[in-house]
Amino acid sequence: IRPPAPKKEDANRNMKYYALLALVIQNASLVLCMRYAKTRAGAQFTNSTAVVMAELTKLITCMIVVYFEVDQNIRAWRDHLRSFLVNNFVETLKVAVPAFMYVIQNNLLYLAVENLPAATYQVSYQIKILTTAIFSITMLGKEIHSRQWLALFLLFLGVAVVQLNNGKSTERAAQTEQNQFLGFGAVILACCSSGFAGVYFEKILKGSNVSLWTRNIQLGLFGCILGLMTALFKDGDAIFTNGWFYGYDFYTYLIIGNAACGGLLVAVVIKYADNILKGFACSISIIVSAFLAVFLFDFQITGMFVVGTSFVIAAVYLYSLPPKKRETNL
Repeated sequence: IRPPAPKKEDANRNMKYYALLALVIQNASLVLCMRYAKTRAGAQFTNSTAVVMAELTKLITCMIVVYFEVDQNIRAWRDHLRSFLVNNFVETLKVAVPAFMYVIQNNLLYLAVENLPAATYQVSYQIKILTTAIFSITMLGKEIHSRQWLALFLLFLGVAVVQLNNGKSTERAAQTEQNQFLGFGAVILACCSSGFAGVYFEKILKGSNVSLWTRNIQLGLFGCILGLMTALFKDGDAIFTNGWFYGYDFYTYLIIGNAACGGLLVAVVIKYADNILKGFACSISIIVSAFLAVFLFDFQITGMFVVGTSFVIAAVYLYSLPPKKRETNL
């Protein structure tokens, strides 16, 4: 007698936890690698070129996924890309707005991680939940229930406590000059860009029948073009003088690959799990980042940092919970 074949539900459950684990590792490792790479001595890679390379990596990855979606048929793959990228160019052009915002966001995140301790940056960046909520209300007409309002209040309070404590909760002296206000300002602007781009992209996805991977191809295409224009405008002199790959090493390519996988992993987690587990992954990655920063950067965790981080983690969890049936919207 043959043993019963594993149920599809069991396979999905395993995939759910694999994706969750991968997202935790990705979130925690990205910020630690970025912090190390941007604060060490020696030649520094240009941030804007790394952003373009990450967009190019995402573009190629999504094109490979679509190739397998059309049963590895070269002709069908070519016709699919031509249909959505050329024949329906006006529809594709809509993606240019969030693509530009993501390019700005990713450049700001490099600036932020250069000037904030890794754990402080990781906690502060969760304010993107607040900006996303604001844009969801104004652009999509979504309603926020009472538990989510409580979560947003805890989020604001937690980030405020962490920032007030930032002068005491320090890392080992970095090789580059640090500016806390510049770093936090970059985080706030990046959160605004992230919130607007995410909600705008969601609106586009819900307004058409284009698959998520095809939309990401469109997003990556414009991301590469706009990122290249940004790099030449912002850092053109340095790029022409030192070369595009100046300062690139193992850690640079690790950051690029890590950043490229981030958005794709989120899509997998949402597909096989839900936003609750995505919130858990985010919360766990904050704890892991802070713990590892103690050993990697001699990060000093104070009582205020623990309190502020606890508020943020609680806020992430509460915000991701679905509303109770009897709970009224505000």
